[in-house]
Amino acid sequence: MSKMTLISMIATAAAFLAASDISGAGSAAPMIEEKKAAPVVRKGSLPVNGIDYYYEIRGEGEPLLLLHGGLGQIEMFAPVMPIFSDHRQIIAVDLQGHGRTPLGKRPIELPAIGADLAILVKELGYDKVDVFGYSFGGGVALNMAANAPDRVRRLVILSAPYAQNGFFPEMLPQQAAVGAGMAEMMKATPMFLSYKAVAPDVSEFPKLLDAMGALMREPIDNSDAVAKLTMPVMLIYGDADMIRPEHMIDFYHKLGGGLRDAGWMRENMSKNRLAILPDLTHYETFASPVMATMAMTFLDGGDKPPNWAEQVGK
Repeated sequence: MSKMTLISMIATAAAFLAASDISGAGSAAPMIEEKKAAPVVRKGSLPVNGIDYYYEIRGEGEPLLLLHGGLGQIEMFAPVMPIFSDHRQIIAVDLQGHGRTPLGKRPIELPAIGADLAILVKELGYDKVDVFGYSFGGGVALNMAANAPDRVRRLVILSAPYAQNGFFPEMLPQQAAVGAGMAEMMKATPMFLSYKAVAPDVSEFPKLLDAMGALMREPIDNSDAVAKLTMPVMLIYGDADMIRPEHMIDFYHKLGGGLRDAGWMRENMSKNRLAILPDLTHYETFASPVMATMAMTFLDGGDKPPNWAEQVGK
């Protein structure tokens, strides 16, 4: 297998991995140049169940927990952080083994990390938070919200399935191949370079690949977790995502959405939402200002347009 083939496999196929190179989303940049992200007001590490989670808190307002994608870190959200932090207090966390958070001695498992984060936000002094999770972070967010619904007010899951079969079938053998053997060939990729820039122990990178590969080889099905979600949920995907469109709809159906007409006065409207955004791949959704603005509108309680009767009655 050639070096380019291997790197292409890694960059395009890993189930929860997300490249940090956002050059493909360049058209979004002018929309966020006018604002800067709120500065970090507090940062540090907090031990939870044997994992020393690194966190950063910035901005003021209602708290919003941000969870990045696989092989990423907090900095993945830099292009859209101005939107997230405009009127919210952001709690951004480097997940287990990622960024500044060491891998620890336990496997990477979505329910365990989700449980850790419920403890983490409590230890940081928050009674309830909104949660936004992308890809791998979306799976963590789903499990956190299912296991600690009293800690989550609203939930946004971006570009993540609820089960392994949500991925296009050609992705699965490529996901299964992720492991330490790829580490050397990844040294020129943005995934490794961004990790190297902040990780406390760069030698752990091969172990992280092994841990993520082991996770992706598991036939995960979080249907039970979906059934436990009691808070309003928004699902967001790109129309060229690595998630099958049928799975997106199935996920929405499991949340009670898209099962019937909403009604003239929205009397049958689900509290949950689904958005499929045009011209976005899995590796671009997290950097899209359109996505971030849409997510924040939902997290802020929605923005219901006037219906036809209200327009005519004016």
